[in-house]
Amino acid sequence: MLDNLDLNAIQDENARELIRRLLNLIEQLTADLRDAQAENQRLRDENNRLKGEQGKPKIKANTPKPAVDHSSEKERRKPRQRHKSSKKAAIVIDREQVVEVDRAQLPGDAEFKGYEEVVVQDILLKTDNVCFRKQKYYAPSNRRTYLAQLPQGYEGQFGPGVKALTVALYFGMGSSEPKILEFFENVGILISQGELSNLLIKDQECFHAEKDAVYEAGLRSSPWQHTDDTQTRVNGQNQHCHVVCNPVYSAYQTTPTKERLAVLDVLRNGRERRFRLNQEALSLLEGVVLSKAARQLLQTWRSEVDLDEVTFQQRLDTWLPKLSLQQHKAILDAAAVAAYHAETDFPVIQALICDDAPQFNWLTRAMMLCWVHAGRPFKKLTPVVPLHRTLLDDFLKRFWDYYDQLLAYRQNPTPEESVRLEADFDSLFATRSGYDELDRRIAKTQAKKAALLLVLKYPELPLHNNPAELAVRQRVRKRDVSFGPRTQDGCQAWDTFMTLAATTKKLGVSFYAYVQDRIAGTHHIPPLAELVEKAAKELNLGWSWSVA
Repeated sequence: MLDNLDLNAIQDENARELIRRLLNLIEQLTADLRDAQAENQRLRDENNRLKGEQGKPKIKANTPKPAVDHSSEKERRKPRQRHKSSKKAAIVIDREQVVEVDRAQLPGDAEFKGYEEVVVQDILLKTDNVCFRKQKYYAPSNRRTYLAQLPQGYEGQFGPGVKALTVALYFGMGSSEPKILEFFENVGILISQGELSNLLIKDQECFHAEKDAVYEAGLRSSPWQHTDDTQTRVNGQNQHCHVVCNPVYSAYQTTPTKERLAVLDVLRNGRERRFRLNQEALSLLEGVVLSKAARQLLQTWRSEVDLDEVTFQQRLDTWLPKLSLQQHKAILDAAAVAAYHAETDFPVIQALICDDAPQFNWLTRAMMLCWVHAGRPFKKLTPVVPLHRTLLDDFLKRFWDYYDQLLAYRQNPTPEESVRLEADFDSLFATRSGYDELDRRIAKTQAKKAALLLVLKYPELPLHNNPAELAVRQRVRKRDVSFGPRTQDGCQAWDTFMTLAATTKKLGVSFYAYVQDRIAGTHHIPPLAELVEKAAKELNLGWSWSVA
């Protein structure tokens, strides 16, 4: 009976409103019932466990149920015409070999007509073990011995080929240490587990320095950046890996927490914290509950001078000892953000593209929220009333149609189109369908208008945060294979080499060739920071900021 229900066909307004409320009550009761059933089963299992029994067994069905898909890929994806390109032109020819025809099979009148080329790709896996005979001289005049130095990269027991391949397999391909050991054993390289681990994490100062240079160049390459984070286990303890990226680089950095100050540390590449309690900081604190006396005292501290963390903390502890933890943290955050915005010797990000997690608030003067994240809560709605399913489907179609219009605007932005799209946003999110859960979600999205429509002011901003999420996925995959680093050296190596691997991929540089080039000291590949700067200039990632 509910399948063909049309509320508009009901003439009596009171009856129509009553039925609308009843339908929403059905949705609410159904949701409550699902939650209660799950909680009841959990309590039964816990009760059985306390009695020394077992809970409900988890028996998989013969045919597994399809996973719940909250992705918007189907709605957003636009079919592209595929053009299969030839790979032959990109193949480097290492040697040529003439294949001759057996002349015994040729008739007497056969004439030579040239060659027909066939390119076959192959690879050789073999050792290149070297026994160096280092010349040694002794000078009686000064009683000194002179010994020839090994070529760069051959320090220790392994040459640049093994060292580079170890790093490329572990960080570039995500292989585990046992599998790398197995591979080397099959090739004929004798190496222990400890030696392999040392090749990955020890004496990597040159790579750490280049990672820092790449990150700073990436921060300077555009006024906007993507960011996201995921959990990382370090020596069995939960920490958080943060990703900051744009089209020309990706940087990874692991911190113990993901609070606002930790994210700010990442954006400042771990430099010493500074605090400035100026008018901007006080403005950020307007929404924080503070006593009148505390606000008056903070006003007397207003200054454009930075303080180090110890001095600022001591001032708070001495003069405002009764602050709650939340108030104390809010003052620290506001002062740290104000000091960051006032920096001149380090790139300051103007806009973050991220989700709406609270730790990202305040950090930049502008924030662009991801439209994919904005659409995901709508996909998670599970109406049981057919009318509500129809209302949800209709709204989602309008939602993604509007998204397509924003994509078109980015390609050809005009002031007139910006005004029209803003008006269409207001119209779309003023929708009141009568399905209460949908209407509440629409209202929540409408409240984020400024962050969702920042693209109208800066058209080069992407509409989604997929680059950061894809970068985070690489850490998740590495975490699944290798679980997590066990030392701070290992943690730093994970961040450094994942940064360099992701950045070389975006720059079109072979990660293996890059690592071997640096280890061998040939430096045929330019510094990655220079390549990042060059690529950013070509893409002109912040053109609307320069116009403004």
